[in-house]
Amino acid sequence: MSDNPFFEPSTLVYELPPFTAIREEHYLPAFERGMADQLAEIAAITADPQAPTFDNTLVALERSGALLRRVGAVFLNQSSADTNDLVDAVDAEISPRLAAHQDAIHLDAALFARIEALHERRDSLGLDAQSLRLLERHHTRFVRAGARLGAAEQARLRELNSELASAATAFQQNVAADTRARALVLDSAEQLDGLSADAVAAAAENGRALGHDGRYVLSLKNFSNQSELAQLTDRSVRERLLAASLGRAVAANGPLAIRMAALRAERAALLGHPSHAAYVVEDETAGTVEAVDALLARLVPPAVANAEREAAELAKLAAADGIEEIAAHDWAFYSERVRRSSYQVDAAVLRPYFELERVLHDGVFFAANLAYGLTFTERPDLVGHHPDARVFEVFEEDGGSLGLFIGDFHARASKRGGAWMDELVSQSTLLDKRPVVLNNLNIASPAPGEPVLLTWDEVRTLFHEFGHALHGLFSAVRFPLFSGTEVPRDFVEFPSQVNEMWMTWPAVLANYAKHHVTGEPLPADLVERMTAAEGFGQGFRTVEYLAAALLDWAWHTVPVGLEIADAQEFEGRALAEAGLAVAAIPPRYRSTYFNHIFASGYSAGYYAYIWSEVLDAETVEWFRTNGRTVRESGEVFRAELLSRGGSVDALECFRAVVGRDPRTGPLLARRGLA
Repeated sequence: MSDNPFFEPSTLVYELPPFTAIREEHYLPAFERGMADQLAEIAAITADPQAPTFDNTLVALERSGALLRRVGAVFLNQSSADTNDLVDAVDAEISPRLAAHQDAIHLDAALFARIEALHERRDSLGLDAQSLRLLERHHTRFVRAGARLGAAEQARLRELNSELASAATAFQQNVAADTRARALVLDSAEQLDGLSADAVAAAAENGRALGHDGRYVLSLKNFSNQSELAQLTDRSVRERLLAASLGRAVAANGPLAIRMAALRAERAALLGHPSHAAYVVEDETAGTVEAVDALLARLVPPAVANAEREAAELAKLAAADGIEEIAAHDWAFYSERVRRSSYQVDAAVLRPYFELERVLHDGVFFAANLAYGLTFTERPDLVGHHPDARVFEVFEEDGGSLGLFIGDFHARASKRGGAWMDELVSQSTLLDKRPVVLNNLNIASPAPGEPVLLTWDEVRTLFHEFGHALHGLFSAVRFPLFSGTEVPRDFVEFPSQVNEMWMTWPAVLANYAKHHVTGEPLPADLVERMTAAEGFGQGFRTVEYLAAALLDWAWHTVPVGLEIADAQEFEGRALAEAGLAVAAIPPRYRSTYFNHIFASGYSAGYYAYIWSEVLDAETVEWFRTNGRTVRESGEVFRAELLSRGGSVDALECFRAVVGRDPRTGPLLARRGLA
């Protein structure tokens, strides 16, 4: 297929992929040629008769795989953001082949011998700091990938990696299919009583789009507790909605979760570790299983106690409605009642102040200008991966160009749930690449002609994901291995969590929180009440999160050989043993739809959100109290941390900003756990 658009670098600005020319049938040939090209490049490195040098081995390795990077970045996004049966089929075929390709590189004895030889004399090579780190990181990666194993062990490792890759793809596709299938279809608007008029209209539009004309459809978000539970007055509808959410992919993914946990445990043992969690955390900032255990164990008792206090408040209101015991489908509804009665905050009243365009331009982009001097110009002449995707060019304070930001904000049947950031082009001075980054969200599309009004949580998500985008845009590294968000998994959420602070920063909030009809600002007293109301519910949110984190930990501290008969039984026992079997608070993700840990790279890493929040809380306090202007603080944060990617030890970057090691005090205070 000589006209395959992946075969040559894009000629568009910033090498934006030529989406108008890309078709599904281009992917498989591009993957196949990309893998073949890279293996030929690796063979050229190992065949070099010259003694290994940094340039002829490590730099050559970094330059390899250009075609594979191009097609992989585009396909990864489409398979998540706009999939179809053909893309799913390619994904199922190519995932194990890509795993085998990575094994072919990392288990290449001749290539590892060259890297090992350089590593042994690294102190005498005269390398600069980033080059030395590249050598050390590649050496670590090869060792962790099994380069020192014997032939029989490597053969088994290849089998494990291939099966795990196939299982992860199947798990994600099962979740996506059942999430679509279990959308709640309702016959009348009366069943949606409590939702705002625009939310009811969006449900009607969703019904039309999904082939249910005249009916109302609530599509499921990727997490357990659906946002509509806070407003729906019909208790039976709430119960049906939560049951649909919690029951996703039980039959298909229960056995898959068990199998994947067993395969990961076997692989960890093969590589010399007592569990998959021990293998993973060794290369993260946490360092040891014991360090993660200590943090999570410290948080559970006060979080549960906090949630029990909240439950007592909810029970008072529920009793007035004749409800003797708060069920899981009641918690969000009565929490909203508490906020209205105790804090005079109504989520439905807030929505008109959070119109998407204003939040994006006058909130997210405004904050990036305030802290970093950035400006954004929409480029309708540039085409994204989907008609919903919008392309913005990003400029420095002096007018110099930085990169491209693509926003794909709306939910659709072809997009998986949740919100995430991807890099279509990763920055690298070695390869002369500037960044093209992308945010995907899942905001319901409104009825035609209606504004897109956001919930408070959706505003937070918009700021959060843009924090990841900034991490990619600000990358200023030489080597692709270190670009943007290529940092430890338990550090990668830190910059995005810091970026959430701007949503309530007074100058930013005042700039974007304006009524979409009248233009009136969000009342100051409402802001104060909203801030106070944020405190109520921390018990629920912390327990919900910790339950998911400890489920992940339970699945991945399983030793090799331990047999698990039933995924749901294992889940229930794990939560009980952790002290988190709170019937009215389901985990944020149950095992069978926990894509983070079974399909998206967070296995034994979901603790990262709370681990990163320790750093985040400290950094927010630093921004507020360091005596610099916001712009000066932003420049420090960018120069010392956001621009470094993985080229510097992550905690060294944190210390360079804050000036000391992290403390847990600010996090505990924020979570109401002090």
